[in-house]
Amino acid sequence: MARIAMSNMSPAMSSSPSSLSPPSSAPPPPTTLPVRAIPGSYGWPLLGPLSDRLDYFWFQGPETFFRKRIEKYKSTVFRANVPPSFPFFLNVNPNVVVVLDCASFAHLFDMEIVEKSNVLVGDFMPSVKYTGNIRVCAYLDTSEPQHAQVKNFALDILKRSSRVWESEVISNLDTMWDTIEFSLAKDGKASVVFPLQKFLFNFLSKAIVGADPAASPQVAKSGYAMLDRWLALMLLPTVNIGILQPLEEIFLHSWTYPFALVSGDYNKLYQFIEKEGREAVERGKAEFGLTHQEAVHNLLFFLGFNAFGGFTIFLPTLLNAILSDTTGLQDRLRKEVREKGGPVLSFDSVKEMELVKSVVYETLRLNPPVPLQYARARKDFQLKSHDSVFDVKKGELLCGYQKLVMRDPKVFDEPESFNSDRFVKNSELLNHLYWSNGPQTGTPTESNKQCVAKDYVTLTACLFVAYMFRRYDSVTGSSSSITAVEKAN
Repeated sequence: MARIAMSNMSPAMSSSPSSLSPPSSAPPPPTTLPVRAIPGSYGWPLLGPLSDRLDYFWFQGPETFFRKRIEKYKSTVFRANVPPSFPFFLNVNPNVVVVLDCASFAHLFDMEIVEKSNVLVGDFMPSVKYTGNIRVCAYLDTSEPQHAQVKNFALDILKRSSRVWESEVISNLDTMWDTIEFSLAKDGKASVVFPLQKFLFNFLSKAIVGADPAASPQVAKSGYAMLDRWLALMLLPTVNIGILQPLEEIFLHSWTYPFALVSGDYNKLYQFIEKEGREAVERGKAEFGLTHQEAVHNLLFFLGFNAFGGFTIFLPTLLNAILSDTTGLQDRLRKEVREKGGPVLSFDSVKEMELVKSVVYETLRLNPPVPLQYARARKDFQLKSHDSVFDVKKGELLCGYQKLVMRDPKVFDEPESFNSDRFVKNSELLNHLYWSNGPQTGTPTESNKQCVAKDYVTLTACLFVAYMFRRYDSVTGSSSSITAVEKAN
């Protein structure tokens, strides 16, 4: 999960929990669409990037920033500046070609025409001090030999974790909801944030790293908070927080924060993984040719950035989608999870729950945990939208805002609405569900950058929903707090 994201974690494997067949994620075939110059402008040096930065973070916000430019240029492909930028990011080029429809966005996953070296969050790259002075898998392009080594290491980790992933999810959900019920009984209201983050940190540490946080009292108590601080300082210049302006612009978006502020946290987590996850570390060295440091730092990034960061954004959004519904969705979910899947919840059992899966997919469509995807043109090529063709030059940076891409009205009916049955009615739409750095129907391999755990993410979310409605008849609250639960009879 961060850039949640999990979106750069990589490979799937033949033993993946997905039951979907993988079609190609390549852009549409050649057409006779008109060739058009890419509209838009980067403006005057320094002033143009600064103006766009203030619009993006302050005056408009990211979504309105992109929508207004679609309207202005009458195009879903245009030139703009995406922060961070002037005055204290002189080595960062904010100039991008924005792609905001499903057809043009698909080019970001064609590794024949784009490359992904150091563009995880755009032209800005956080200091490698945040990742142990090495470029972890998320920053490597598929053409780099080490990418295959690290991605296959990730594949192996996930394959082995399948034996404990499901059981750890269920046992830690027991603890999470017990904690919430205790707070409800005591205070009449329960925070979701900290119980959820503890649930995530505990089960992911065991499933991915093979490390039990209980072995380190300090990590068991504060490991999730250590990851929060590390993620926040690393990504602050790129994230719209929504606090009082101009304070956010002055203090959060004007410079990078030094790794020294979180070095203590990072080193404790490094030592925890090095000691308690030594079996996985040694396997990375012996079977995949990684150095000791490369194995540990990549494991920490997989755990903290890809998995913990992504789930921390995604699961509250999923919870809010369900709890804010007024159409009877909870009743329908409860009925399905109790009628299907057998007595024991597992990945196999939730695969039978079509409505649950559709709700998870629809949440990812409307609110993907990773808002922006980037790729740099590997060579000159022609980029196709639904209605035009554009010439892209080698070296130009492409940027897609997924929240709008997956609201493409030429692909999705009533794209702005949450439709819990959307993917039950039309599973072909999964070809355009791009949250994982590729389509949901794709297969992560060492030759692409798709999230290694994309199927585990969606199935874990399904387990989360199914567990909730086997334990409760109804839940009242929001993404941040629970105000009432009615236990199942």
